[in-house]
Amino acid sequence: MNGSNVNVSDATPEKSNFWDKVMSIKVGPLPLPLYLILLAVILTASVLGKLPADMIGGFAVIIVMGWLLGEVGIKTPILRNIGGPAILSLFVPSILVFYKLLNPNALNAITAVMKTANFLYLYIACLVCGSILGMNRKMLIQGFMRLFIPLLVGEIVTISVAISVAALLGFDVKNAFFFIIVPIIGGGIGEGALPYSMALSDILGQPQATFIPKLIPAAMIGNLFAIICSGGMKFFGDKYPKYSGNGLLVKTGDDAALLAEANKEKPIEFPLMGAGLLIACTFFIFGLVLSPFIGIPGPIIMIFFAAIVKYFNVLPENMQKGAYHLYRFVASNLTWPLLVGLGVLYTSWADVLRAFSPGYIAICLSVVLSMWTTGFFVGKFLNMYPVETAIVTGCHTGLGGTGDVAILSASNRIGLMPFAQAATRLGGAWMIVLATILLKIFQ
Repeated sequence: MNGSNVNVSDATPEKSNFWDKVMSIKVGPLPLPLYLILLAVILTASVLGKLPADMIGGFAVIIVMGWLLGEVGIKTPILRNIGGPAILSLFVPSILVFYKLLNPNALNAITAVMKTANFLYLYIACLVCGSILGMNRKMLIQGFMRLFIPLLVGEIVTISVAISVAALLGFDVKNAFFFIIVPIIGGGIGEGALPYSMALSDILGQPQATFIPKLIPAAMIGNLFAIICSGGMKFFGDKYPKYSGNGLLVKTGDDAALLAEANKEKPIEFPLMGAGLLIACTFFIFGLVLSPFIGIPGPIIMIFFAAIVKYFNVLPENMQKGAYHLYRFVASNLTWPLLVGLGVLYTSWADVLRAFSPGYIAICLSVVLSMWTTGFFVGKFLNMYPVETAIVTGCHTGLGGTGDVAILSASNRIGLMPFAQAATRLGGAWMIVLATILLKIFQ
């Protein structure tokens, strides 16, 4: 009898320890067993055709995929040091679509949340408004004032280096500039490549559809290299802390206090997060309303409007806090899921494969490395943190808003979103205008 009691008491802790170990394995915030149950429900609904093609089904699919791919990217050696979570979340879904391995019902649900519901812009609005309103005013203003110098110098150096590389490799310099360099630093696809393809069509007298396949591969490859550079910058900043501001862009003299303020946990009030959501949506709408009258893209107006509101403290402090907490919630839970949606619908693996030649890749790489390297050294000269300056200016080599999310996520610098958006959109718009003028001159 005593022997029997010993066996039972010995076995119970072993089972308990095993179960505790299993429960300690997390996929996103979920314990592994709970994640697998939820995954099974979503997969079953998808296979049976019962997955709703709306926000409910779409969020279920991208979250369950994004949390898994993000977790794998974080845990995989080497890959985690070059932006693994962002790379996997963006490109694995793209590969699944290319090989037709994604269930059509899941694809319809993702399309609903990404295109019909426009989740990307909601995400950007929440991040931009929340991060600006939660930022120190001194850091905000100095960051915007100094940003444009490394951006402009970076463009000049990048174009010069990439054209030289193209010439050395025997590429036609004109084609390299208009069809490789400009698409990478043109502000992405929606804001850059598509309007640029319309300009090419008007000037060269060919259908717009002729140019889109020529522009997108360079933008895709540039974005991939930018994500890797971002992960590399994070690794470099962790190893050499004196070059990193840990999310601060400008050296202000009281950086320790600013970091302590930024990292200080403020009590969360859920009704205020609702107010933050309304504020973010309204700021975005305000930009869209003004855009046709002043000729500036709506998201850029949103950025500067939020900065003005923050500078003059127009909003009550608790409203700013609500927007900030909403930003924290969205950034920590929905970044990898968003990248899954972007990978499914906006990242063509076929375009990447089509452009895969050593010379083409070398030119794309020269564009990205030149922009990132210039940002690093110019930032150091301007009393900015080199790692953060390189990351922000490096967003100029990504896929617009899509690239900004992926690049900043890879370096865990999502709080730099307002500066990244300004660099990407303003720098991209300027490059498209410059390329259009030059094309008219040299066609």
